[in-house]
Amino acid sequence: MVLDCNCAPPLNNGKVPLPQSDLDLARHSGVNVLKLTLGGNNSDFLSTVDLLAFVQRMCEVHPDYFMQVRAPSDLERAKRENKLGIIFSFESVDMLDGDLDRIEIFRDLGVRVMQFSYNKKSPFGAGVMAPDAGGLTELGRKAADTMNKVGIAIDLSHANPTTTTDAIAVSKKPVIMTHVGCSAIHPHPRNKSDEQLRALADKGGVLGIYDLPYLAASPKQPTVDDYMAHLGHALKVTGEDHVGIGSDATLEPFDTSPQGLAEFNKAEEQRQKSGLAAPEEGRATYVVGLNTPRRIEVITDQLLKRGYSERVAEKVIGANFVRVFGEIWT
Repeated sequence: MVLDCNCAPPLNNGKVPLPQSDLDLARHSGVNVLKLTLGGNNSDFLSTVDLLAFVQRMCEVHPDYFMQVRAPSDLERAKRENKLGIIFSFESVDMLDGDLDRIEIFRDLGVRVMQFSYNKKSPFGAGVMAPDAGGLTELGRKAADTMNKVGIAIDLSHANPTTTTDAIAVSKKPVIMTHVGCSAIHPHPRNKSDEQLRALADKGGVLGIYDLPYLAASPKQPTVDDYMAHLGHALKVTGEDHVGIGSDATLEPFDTSPQGLAEFNKAEEQRQKSGLAAPEEGRATYVVGLNTPRRIEVITDQLLKRGYSERVAEKVIGANFVRVFGEIWT
């Protein structure tokens, strides 16, 4: 089972049917299931519902290639039927508009992972770019209780330290960090401390290591060795049952052509102006050696070459997230 806990399939700019090249890329990526972030910052209720509907439509138009994951049994079914399973998730909370009832509405539409904030402060908690903005609010505590009850995983990838600590304490179920790094390897607001990693593991949760530039100090473009340093550290701190993959990338390789870099720089300029960008964010979002649809195959080979057992590799590339979703969603 190969599960990337923060990734995106080809979406063809929101148009179906997808070209055969995109379908082939998804089919041959080696990934059985991915968690897809839907509804970005400033996405209101209706635009988010529209986006959910598009991905559902994509699964309907291409039933031999895609399926929505709504229950733990769907994870194995996707692999068995040779389809790409898609877990719907949110990073921002704009579409909730501070309304707890919307959590259950989106749960019924198939959203299975949510956060309390993106990089800034929200009605529920605070993100990594607001380190002194406090932790979970009273509304956030109620949201955590609702998410526990209806079977939505609490994701703390973008939560600031206080929100992280509060959420781990109040949740009655394991929590997850789907796409993070380790601050002991490279100190950065998006990377988590050993204390936070241990608290996550003590709660039964799982973290996914990402492919972002924050694995190494700017201006270096991180390499697969930098990636494995974070992965190895996480395994050392939390143990083999609590580490996975959350690439925070697309199945399509990052376009390193002049045109691709120009488009990236334009989008990055907008993030900087909006105040959403994190430090050291100006580098392209890929890891040298992992800029391929089959990046998890590369990570598996690296684990085995570094002396980890096949058992550990199988847990990291999918089994750990499968286990924790089975505990949270039921």
